[in-house]
Amino acid sequence: MRLKELRKARGITQLKLAMDLHMNQNTISRYETGEHEAGYTELIRIADYFDVSIDYLLERTDNPTVSK
Repeated sequence: MRLKELRKARGITQLKLAMDLHMNQNTISRYETGEHEAGYTELIRIADYFDVSIDYLLERTDNPTVSK
């Protein structure tokens, strides 16, 4: 998942991201290390937060554009 890459590119800390998404910082850390996988609802929230497609977030495409 491109979560860490997106977060760092925007200068956002794990704590800030966790607070903005109403999650625990440990959860964000586990997503970034691959220790835990985000569920469908969490993927949507993260993709919406960064304004990218879920496919981009999951590294299924290199095009970050959200199709609408």
